[in-house]
Amino acid sequence: MRALIAKSILIIGMFSIVSPVLGQSFATNTSAFIAITSGSSSASTVSNSAIIETEIISPYAVLKTAGTNLFSRISANQQALEKFPHLMRDIVEEELMPAVDYRYASYRILGKHLKKISAKQRADFVEAMRHYLVRTYSVALAKYNNQDVIFEPEQPTNGKRIISVKAEIKELDAPTINIIFQMRQNKKTKEWKAYDMTVEGISLLTTKQAELNDKISRQGIDHVILELAALAK
Repeated sequence: MRALIAKSILIIGMFSIVSPVLGQSFATNTSAFIAITSGSSSASTVSNSAIIETEIISPYAVLKTAGTNLFSRISANQQALEKFPHLMRDIVEEELMPAVDYRYASYRILGKHLKKISAKQRADFVEAMRHYLVRTYSVALAKYNNQDVIFEPEQPTNGKRIISVKAEIKELDAPTINIIFQMRQNKKTKEWKAYDMTVEGISLLTTKQAELNDKISRQGIDHVILELAALAK
């Protein structure tokens, strides 16, 4: 059963950062955050800046904040979503995608092909992948069903720019699903974003890289871009 759930997650998504839940298969996973509690406001501009900076540099806070905002929006728009399911894409674009390093992940997926294609093809691939992810997350989040997600406690990053954040997704009468989010800090902005997720030992990025690298070798990058764009509709 655990293998079936993990396989379903792999099929439905890639490098998702997510939070307190999801319904079935990847839905169990496309969202693994929990609300981040904020302290009392301070009149000091320096103190406010320090809080903001802490949230930016902490990968744990990035996941929790994104999850809080994402699921608050979904909960507040349940009736609208029933009538207009496409609204979920807007929510994903605004609340989830800012925390996903889809450009870095796309480059990693391209692998050996990255330097062999033109700048325009790279840009087109990144954009197609972003739209593909938006659709993937939107479909998964439509199955949101209130599972519990437990994250490991906040820890110092010790100057590292890539770290792993562990989480467990728990649901009554179902096996616990172990997830590891790969978080990367941008050199210039210092922001942390998720670029990969490992579910029960299987890396979603590595899986997608193997799938698309083979297609690019056989059919060409332009074909793969068109295919991703078609899947995103």
